[in-house]
Amino acid sequence: MAAPAVDAEYLKEIDRARRDLRALISSKNCAPIMLRLAMSTHFTFLPEKTTMQEPLKARHPKITYADLYQLAGVVAVEVTGGPTIDFVPGRKVCLDFRGEGLFSPHICIFLYFHLPFVQDFMDSPEEGRLPDAKQGPSHLREVFYRMGLSDKDIVALSGGHTLGRAHPERSGFEGPWTKDPLKFDNSYFVELLKEESEGLLKLPTDKALVEDPKFRPYVEIYAKDEEAFFADYAASHKKLSELGFTPPSSCFKVTAILAQSAVGVAVATAVVLLSYFYEAHRRVK
Repeated sequence: MAAPAVDAEYLKEIDRARRDLRALISSKNCAPIMLRLAMSTHFTFLPEKTTMQEPLKARHPKITYADLYQLAGVVAVEVTGGPTIDFVPGRKVCLDFRGEGLFSPHICIFLYFHLPFVQDFMDSPEEGRLPDAKQGPSHLREVFYRMGLSDKDIVALSGGHTLGRAHPERSGFEGPWTKDPLKFDNSYFVELLKEESEGLLKLPTDKALVEDPKFRPYVEIYAKDEEAFFADYAASHKKLSELGFTPPSSCFKVTAILAQSAVGVAVATAVVLLSYFYEAHRRVK
């Protein structure tokens, strides 16, 4: 499927969908599943899709499913108190690991990992490409490095577990990672550094972030400095969401126009100021 034409009307539709998503996520308390779908599960036809977002898709038919779910993830983070994440539209649809649409094969892997029940809806990925929550640092790096992501990205994106909980029927694990699973903050990292967090989940891959000497410094920084976590999370989320996606040229044009306008205003301001000082200097003489 061809990518959508990202023109002025499409951008207006994105803004309208953003407003509708804020209302939907706030009323349904569904930020965790929206974030999981965006980060981890992009892009196959799931039960959550049809029951929760199909009415939204019907209201905004111009927007591709790919853009809609990525936008939902961005809004889910924002409305629960997290950082503002830059969103660039223009994605097309992909239904399998071959990358014949929505994103590169790497993105579809997250779907298989976080929501195993969707395996019936998708082709199987290649052996060894799925992150295994029961393994440790070397496995995390093997999977994430393949996507061009760094240690900082791995730790920052893991902070998304601040929202939601694990369900045994889906992942084999149960429980929330934080005391308030509907609030996006740095509490995931605060809890990781505690020896005991009663009632809270710590997967082997979570523990690996504390035990590995290269991961741990990021955990410590994010536990102490929520703003640092927010900044790095926003950058890593954007990087992940754009794997295999080249923003359409129209978006670059809009950016260029805005940049040119800003430069024009700056130049005009400088000319006015220089003229003022020149005239003042001339009068003094």
